[in-house]
Amino acid sequence: MQGQVSKKTFEGQTIYSGIDYHKKSWKVTILGEEYEHKTFSQDPSPDVLASYLKRHFPGARYKAVYEAGFSGFGACRRLRNLGIECEVIHPADVPTSRKEKQQKTDKVDSRKLARTLRNHESEYIHIPDSELEADRALVRQRFRISKDVARTKNRLKSILMQFGVDIPEKFTVYASRHWSKPFLTWLQDLKVEQTSLKKTIDGYVAIGLLLRKELLVANRRIRALSQEDKYKSNYELMLSIPGVGLLTAMTYLVQFGDIKRFKSLDELCNYVGLVPSMHGSGDRMVTCKLIKRGRKVLKVMLIEASWVAIRKDPALMLKFNELTKKMQKNKAIIRIARKILSRIRYVLTNKVPYEIGIVQ
Repeated sequence: MQGQVSKKTFEGQTIYSGIDYHKKSWKVTILGEEYEHKTFSQDPSPDVLASYLKRHFPGARYKAVYEAGFSGFGACRRLRNLGIECEVIHPADVPTSRKEKQQKTDKVDSRKLARTLRNHESEYIHIPDSELEADRALVRQRFRISKDVARTKNRLKSILMQFGVDIPEKFTVYASRHWSKPFLTWLQDLKVEQTSLKKTIDGYVAIGLLLRKELLVANRRIRALSQEDKYKSNYELMLSIPGVGLLTAMTYLVQFGDIKRFKSLDELCNYVGLVPSMHGSGDRMVTCKLIKRGRKVLKVMLIEASWVAIRKDPALMLKFNELTKKMQKNKAIIRIARKILSRIRYVLTNKVPYEIGIVQ
């Protein structure tokens, strides 16, 4: 008769789990310090994995990792609550051989993740708490609605152009950016021969008006969020920076979380994506466009704020003018954006408002 397994059989050992995350199933590879246990499929449940590890490796230290993606951080938090040290990794940071690229399967992916975790070959993504992640979702929703508004406007303009309906000259400047009441009245009173075309135009107008109402609601929600105790002081500090308004301030605050988690300005610039890609060999070094990592909206907002800042801050304008003597304006503004980002970090870290005219 088989005896009971000791609860401390694997004490002092670490068990590594690489999870290839899918909506309907997980492919999991489990590695020990010097061996591979197995690769298997399971239901997409942290509880199932935790139960398996504790049943087969009692007393061990458990570690797990999966790639960032649609799943968010909920599974990571749950695994941590169950006693498993879980991390989330950027897909581009997983070391991959040429063979693994050519023979990509779920099993290969899970083994790569487990191996990366065991060999300590990469850095991992910061995991926000669930409340901060929910605040991010609220702010991001506003931008998605804004994009939907722009798409609706473009579709309406396209359908008018398709059927040869000319927009009056007095509306052509602002029709693409803002639907004024006179423009909406013109659309609603527009006479066309085809009944279906009129219904199509009315449908786009109705969708546009509905989305505009939702956009106003989203703006009010974000403004209310900015006045909560956890954001209010930092929000007011952010507003002291030229070019930073409600949306820019709140977008950066919910993305950063605790600014002190960034140990240096270079680390913060990498997070935002404000660093160039480079290719070098021997004595030859080529500097290219900004890297694609990081949230695009952070880069766009920062550069837009920089264009405003150089008009309001004499010191930044002086620096910008010096830079434009050596490079194009669109490249010079990137250097100014880096300075603005440095000041954002300084303002939030030291709890002091932005000061006009100081060049660091």
